[in-house]
Amino acid sequence: MTDQAAADQAAEPRDPVIAKVLEQFGDLIIEASVERDQPTLVVDGDNVRAVARFLRDEPDLAFVRLVDICGADFLDVEAKLNRRARFEVVYHLHSFALKRWARIRVPVDEDDPVVPTLTVLWPGANWYEREAFDLFGIQFSDHPDLTRILMPDDWVDHPLRKDFQPPREPHEWSFNPEEWQKAVQRGS
Repeated sequence: MTDQAAADQAAEPRDPVIAKVLEQFGDLIIEASVERDQPTLVVDGDNVRAVARFLRDEPDLAFVRLVDICGADFLDVEAKLNRRARFEVVYHLHSFALKRWARIRVPVDEDDPVVPTLTVLWPGANWYEREAFDLFGIQFSDHPDLTRILMPDDWVDHPLRKDFQPPREPHEWSFNPEEWQKAVQRGS
């Protein structure tokens, strides 16, 4: 953990979830904080699977429910907020036992946007990861079927990237009065 993150952690009350994770992983956690009673862990992509498995399998934590995986693009605010990378993959977990949520954030480099899949831990991660791949271009290594889920298969861009430029489409205007009149008479 960085010096600043350690200082921030020491200044705030010790969260039991963060304490357990730091005890297990120590320096592998880039940053740890609590936001609205939700532990948030920033983890390198190489360690996300191990941290997620620990959060799921540790009996005292039991974050057994993967609620969501989403991507984020920080193109415009990257330099302002001293972000480590342009993209982030964000995992939201829930523990029924603790009645709490947890968040794992993984910085993803623009030049090599690859994160290990979590489908080995939660099969339901499949669709979330496909969505992040389709809309942001973030790839998930060892994913069982990393194909587009929302955009056409021949689409080459990723529409939720902040530098995405939609292709120009020709406008076609037509009016067929006979068909319109038939629809009006049918009442549709």
